[in-house]
Amino acid sequence: MSARRIVIAIDGPAGAGKSTLARRLAERLGFTYIDTGAMYRAVALWALRQNMDLTDAHRMEQLAAASSIDFRPQVILNGEDVSAAIRTPEVSAAASTVAALAGVRRALVARQREIAASTSVVMEGRDIGTVVFPGADVKIFLDADPAERLRRRAAETGASPGSLAGQMQERDQRDRGRAESPLVQAPDALYLDSTGLSLEEAEEAILRVIRAKTSNGKEFS
Repeated sequence: MSARRIVIAIDGPAGAGKSTLARRLAERLGFTYIDTGAMYRAVALWALRQNMDLTDAHRMEQLAAASSIDFRPQVILNGEDVSAAIRTPEVSAAASTVAALAGVRRALVARQREIAASTSVVMEGRDIGTVVFPGADVKIFLDADPAERLRRRAAETGASPGSLAGQMQERDQRDRGRAESPLVQAPDALYLDSTGLSLEEAEEAILRVIRAKTSNGKEFS
């Protein structure tokens, strides 16, 4: 494998399957997997524990800058495994609010770029190919129809689809409509609708793109 550091950016809405696919791809390629959404969730969790005002932009930026977030592959916040704690509905809602703050995004984007400066990464989120790494080697915009995204999120969280429908619609509106780094498809990103695809099929489709763009099919198996 080439020593050149490679960045694979996967963006898309909630429930599209980004985290699962990005994790599988990173393992397949021997790259580092970075779940940027987990970083915002971790900051939101810490803020909730501190009873902080999530709309206080200055204090939230300070909190984000002071946080220590690692992937081992568990999500480690300030030395504590918070992999399960960051997946509650309360933290999900808080993370969406926190992620809209420009200062928080600046602090965490700087951290994300630091990681990619030292190793090849598969990084997923909402603005990886547009803001964090506009020069990424491969950009994928992963999508699925709303009903399928809702089904996947319900399976992931154990909640009923009915209880999640309103939350997901609100999340989509916030992600796409926020002033700071909204969710949009980068012009040079490949659009992949995973609605009718198995995990294996979606993974292979993305791997074909990675091989074509980074090595003419010779570098990765």
